[in-house]
Amino acid sequence: MQQLALVNRKGPILLHDNARPYVVSIIVQKLLQLSIKVLPHLSYSSDLSSSDFHFFRSPDNFLTQQRFRKQEDIGNVFQ
Repeated sequence: MQQLALVNRKGPILLHDNARPYVVSIIVQKLLQLSIKVLPHLSYSSDLSSSDFHFFRSPDNFLTQQRFRKQEDIGNVFQ
């Protein structure tokens, strides 16, 4: 349900997952001060193991600079 709300929202979604821990607290404080909603994010996602990283890297490299003219072409790539 929360993912659907994120997709249908207006405005940008900011992702700052590569900031150093001491910087993150400053960023979060500023975002809250500006009344911007901050979603909790774990520094390590247990549902993605290191093997998943290597699995998803291959399709990413395969799709680099691919251009799709029709919606169905995208589906055909993954069949």
